[in-house]
Amino acid sequence: MAERSTAAVDVADTSGEEPLTAEADQSTADGVANNRERDTDSEEAQVDPASEPSSGKTSPPELHSGHKLARRYRLEECLTRLDGFSSWRAVDEKLRRAVGVHVLPADHARARSVLAAARSSALLGDPRFVQVLDAVEDNDLVYVVHEWLPDGTELTALLAAGPLDVYDAYQMVSQVASAMAAAHREGLAHLRLNPNAVLRTSTGQWRIRGLAVNAALRGVGSDTPQRTDTEAIGALLYATLTQRWPYESDAHGLIGLPKDIGLIPPDQVRAGVHRGLSELAMRALVNDGATASRHESPCTTPEELVKALGEMPRVRPPEPDYTTPPRYQHTTYQQGAYGRPAPHPGATQPVPSPPPPLQSRTGRALKWSVSALLIAALGLGSWQLADALMDRGGKADDQNRTQTTDTGDKGPKLPVSKPLTIEGAQEYVAKGSAQAPGDVAKTYDGDGSTYWRTKSFLDGPEMAPSVKPGVGIVYDLGSTRTVSSASIGLRYAGDHTTVTLYAADSLSPTGSVDSMQRLGTTTTGANSATVKVDKPAKARYVLVWFTALPYASGDGYSDSGYKQAVTDVTFKG
Repeated sequence: MAERSTAAVDVADTSGEEPLTAEADQSTADGVANNRERDTDSEEAQVDPASEPSSGKTSPPELHSGHKLARRYRLEECLTRLDGFSSWRAVDEKLRRAVGVHVLPADHARARSVLAAARSSALLGDPRFVQVLDAVEDNDLVYVVHEWLPDGTELTALLAAGPLDVYDAYQMVSQVASAMAAAHREGLAHLRLNPNAVLRTSTGQWRIRGLAVNAALRGVGSDTPQRTDTEAIGALLYATLTQRWPYESDAHGLIGLPKDIGLIPPDQVRAGVHRGLSELAMRALVNDGATASRHESPCTTPEELVKALGEMPRVRPPEPDYTTPPRYQHTTYQQGAYGRPAPHPGATQPVPSPPPPLQSRTGRALKWSVSALLIAALGLGSWQLADALMDRGGKADDQNRTQTTDTGDKGPKLPVSKPLTIEGAQEYVAKGSAQAPGDVAKTYDGDGSTYWRTKSFLDGPEMAPSVKPGVGIVYDLGSTRTVSSASIGLRYAGDHTTVTLYAADSLSPTGSVDSMQRLGTTTTGANSATVKVDKPAKARYVLVWFTALPYASGDGYSDSGYKQAVTDVTFKG
């Protein structure tokens, strides 16, 4: 089973079949927001404070629609021609998927830096960034192939309809700040973080395109890269709260602030802005160590911004609107008139007699059996036997009626399963690369909207043992507990999801799955799976192991293929 992952790829190999990437410049052909890069002087001045050095008089490559790179990437539509390079929407004919491609001459002044930036971005392999698939120098051309997000909507397009609500703004700044903090820990900066570079997918995830590559294409640099990216995040938050660009010049389809008034907080620009987010935007936007907040210090790195977010009260999603009562379609059956003509206005309708009480099927069968035995007993003259059978039949019928009408404490009490507390979890990798180890905790955080996901595989549904025998997570129950079942919430419905429980010896098992005690297995096509333990078993560490996956379409994390995601896991014992 070939793995189509969102992890880092060997960018020197033009035949790599791995992730998808960086600055997906996309069109609105299918109602998806226009993701094309916008290159206006006003935008460049606000987002990129460093000047762009000239690339000389190198001409863009003479390319056209239908041209193929490496006999694989067919160029479809030119999105940008600027300063000696061009950006295209293309098709990877080998994997039959859309991709984006940046192309520039091999002798371009920035060709070396573009290749280096693309390779560094690909090695990061963080799914919060649009992934680089390939970075190649082929004869007289250098090209970078990156992920294409058909369901991605630019923040620019979202803001065209108005400011975001407080929860969406909070999610945007939280996800973008944490992603950039992770990138800076690996020595990578964006330097062109603007509303065109931030996309929201159909699943509500925020993705960043152009990490390192966009700046390299335009020759943008900074002596304080963390400060530059942090201020850019502050500008994004300011824009989502106010629908205004926090500088005097208009940019990215947004109106700038009035001249000569300086930088004013978002809650002074628009009424009803969340006070905490307003102050956070000002702490990120301030320059030279000054702060617009009277009580808080400025945030000068994405890490400090993440810390400040963590100290804020969490912004909850809006509550559903229950003020409007739901509408029900009343059928004649629901109105008690099924099979009867509609009454005439003013006519008095007879009150129908209630139907006779229903008798249980078992009770009727038992009565007929007792009657038959009674007749036989009469025939033989066994009156005493008949009396005994009648008495037994009556008691059995009463008992049956009691059991069918009273579910209280009449029958034997069965043991009630109780949820077991999960103390920790860790992804188990039997062969190949990990899936999403940083998202394991999302499978038991009590939030059904968060999840751990597998990568997308080309072949399936059964996973190939020689390549990838399975994927899964080991859970720590804190102590040795009796495990009776596991309930697993799944993101993708469809046939062939096969999951098995194993008792592991630790949170990081050293042996193979074959050496573990098998507890139970199931196959489902729904959005959940319940695995019952075959025999009562005690374990502290339980492995939830997937060996077959359903086919699902592309989303914000991976291309279409065989894949699965786990939203919630609950163990009972």
